[in-house]
Amino acid sequence: MTVREARSADAHRVADLAALTFPLACPPGTRPEDISHFVSTVLSAGNFESYVADLDRTVLVDETGDAELLGYAMLVAGTPSDAGIRALLSHEPTAEVSKLYVRPTEHGGGVATRLMTVALDSARRRGCAGAWLGVNQQNERAQKFYTKHGFDIVGTKTFVVGVQTHDDYVMQVQL
Repeated sequence: MTVREARSADAHRVADLAALTFPLACPPGTRPEDISHFVSTVLSAGNFESYVADLDRTVLVDETGDAELLGYAMLVAGTPSDAGIRALLSHEPTAEVSKLYVRPTEHGGGVATRLMTVALDSARRRGCAGAWLGVNQQNERAQKFYTKHGFDIVGTKTFVVGVQTHDDYVMQVQL
């Protein structure tokens, strides 16, 4: 298994994995049509092609020797545009761990740890003093994982999926 930076040729496979994994992170009661809309407008292959080409983003994939994607992560370097999030963060420059998803069959198998380790190393190489992320307040499993990797809750934010607004924690780690 290898973690590497994604290439534009990976965009369709990453989008397929995103469509599979994003619903798993949504809180109970999230409407299926809202999930579908989010996947088609934010997690499409075309968007992943743009994400891979964006110099402020790093898309990582973890794949097997036969090129099956096991998980992916995306970092976004730079100061958050949201003033409320900026006010919560104490380590600048920073990078957002925007996405970190693992194929359900691989949960507990080390894929997420590999992706997080490489993502934070990538942020350090970019000169970041910290990293942050948003996680749904009901997703206790993810919160425990992030805490294990040094993240602390520093505040809250909202996250919109379709017509629903969800409550997230903002977590931060010093690099």
